[in-house]
Amino acid sequence: MRKIMLAVIALLFGSAGLFSLVYAGDTKANVEEMKGEVKSDAQKAKGETKAAGEELKGNKQKAKTKRAEGKAKAAEEKAKAKEKETKARTEP
Repeated sequence: MRKIMLAVIALLFGSAGLFSLVYAGDTKANVEEMKGEVKSDAQKAKGETKAAGEELKGNKQKAKTKRAEGKAKAAEEKAKAKEKETKARTEP
């Protein structure tokens, strides 16, 4: 399951990277936003995966910490994407 998820994410990143070379302006900004969403979702999924592993071990507190880390990293990725999106919109 994890390998499949990573393969799908890699394909999305690859295709989004190609699109950003072709399009400019608003379209490029939209692509940056989508890439940020994908990265954000990937970080959340990583956090959930790690949390599930910790719950299996019986470490509920560590599971909460891993979930929180995943959410924090997801928020960070969204912020980076928003910055790139704004930059792409203001480029000539």
